[in-house]
Amino acid sequence: MKIKTIDLCAGIGGIRRGFELAGNINNVASAEIDELACKTYEHIYGDNPRNDVKSEEFKRYLQTLNYDILLAGFPCQTFSSVGLRQGFEDNTKGTIFFDIAKIIKMTRPKVVFLENVQNLLIHDKKSTFNTIIDTLDRQLDYHIVGISYDKNGDYRFDNNSFIRNSRDFGIPQNRPRVYIIAFSRACFGQHLMQLPNEMPAVRAQAPIYNDLNDILETNVDARFFLSSGYLETLEKHIVRQHAKGYGFGYRVVNSPDIDKPIANTLLATGGSGKERNLIYDPHNGKRYAGRKLKRKYSPINEKCIRTMTPTEWGRLQGFIGYAFVDETGNDNFSFPEGIANVQKFKQFGNSVTIPVVEELARFVLNSIDAMKAEFSSIEKLLFNMYGNEFLLCHKIWQTLGDKIRNTTLSKCFNMAHHFGLEPFRTKNIAAFLNCSSARASQLLSQLIKSECIYKLADGKYCFADLLSISQ
Repeated sequence: MKIKTIDLCAGIGGIRRGFELAGNINNVASAEIDELACKTYEHIYGDNPRNDVKSEEFKRYLQTLNYDILLAGFPCQTFSSVGLRQGFEDNTKGTIFFDIAKIIKMTRPKVVFLENVQNLLIHDKKSTFNTIIDTLDRQLDYHIVGISYDKNGDYRFDNNSFIRNSRDFGIPQNRPRVYIIAFSRACFGQHLMQLPNEMPAVRAQAPIYNDLNDILETNVDARFFLSSGYLETLEKHIVRQHAKGYGFGYRVVNSPDIDKPIANTLLATGGSGKERNLIYDPHNGKRYAGRKLKRKYSPINEKCIRTMTPTEWGRLQGFIGYAFVDETGNDNFSFPEGIANVQKFKQFGNSVTIPVVEELARFVLNSIDAMKAEFSSIEKLLFNMYGNEFLLCHKIWQTLGDKIRNTTLSKCFNMAHHFGLEPFRTKNIAAFLNCSSARASQLLSQLIKSECIYKLADGKYCFADLLSISQ
């Protein structure tokens, strides 16, 4: 069975690709608003991701889809903690996370997978993360891996439960990121007890690269080497910073005195992300030293110092040399025509490290399989339902499961699937189930008493009220 995903705040699709590498995944919808990122995404996957998670029209469209896992690398925004333990829709407006929360409520995915910067854990004096946890846990009813509770029912967690670093997953980059994995309690119920308390902290397989030297290109264009004047400016700047007791400044990350070099975090802005990841490259640097180039105000430096290339950034995020390499060894990753280097740096820096997501995705998919293996026949039926139909049938199971046989329960599920939110009469149920009107009336009576359906004033019935009960 293929697991279906939606890819929100998608960037160039790093989270999606991590899940595709981990298992039998089919992505059914994507959303990204940066036009150049959309261009790259469409080039890679052949899907148009030009959707906005803030759009109510897009939210309604997602309600029409059947999907299992919501993926989102949402931006970190300031928002008030007034939503804590209250209704997030009414009290906390204007942030992407709450649009995602609304989508979760409207579509009820089985699993939610979120990624963000490390600062999310302490952002706004921790109120941001606490509000996210409260929204997912108490308001949307999802079990979050890494969260436990004290005797008063308050949250307990260690920040390290949510931070995973690229350097621990076979990639020579120091890139700590926050990952949140949440499973639907309605879908998995008591089986959630068998889940580990922690998501994977290291790569299970051998490292992809031994150290930073493994990702460096052999032949590098002269334009990537710093001018002597710019390098001198950086050297003076770091002296001033150190004199003030600060550790800021440029960094040559593969200096010969470093045994197993790794890169610092790649940044979406490029900028300091490049300056703190300078490369000592005597092989190419000696060829270019002293050369004058257009757009450089002074000759190329003689110390063989350069920035990394977009290809090297692509390797440090797993896009190049890993995630798109086919069985014959061909690397099928590429950018569309016309994407400038500055955009390549931005798109890689704004993405995730794919091997990290791949490992966490395996954890998600293996967890789903392990829990499904313990499902009852009714739970298996429910697992194959989505959205409002799942809510309807789950409520029927909760209220009638111990009162009627499974065969009768399955008939109720079939009724909910067939009639949905459309009004119907007793005779419609009798015809659908091929039973007598008396038997149909008996079933409807049980459902009415359980508040699973609502008797309308015109004498018809509808499953609609179950939605308000379930939500």
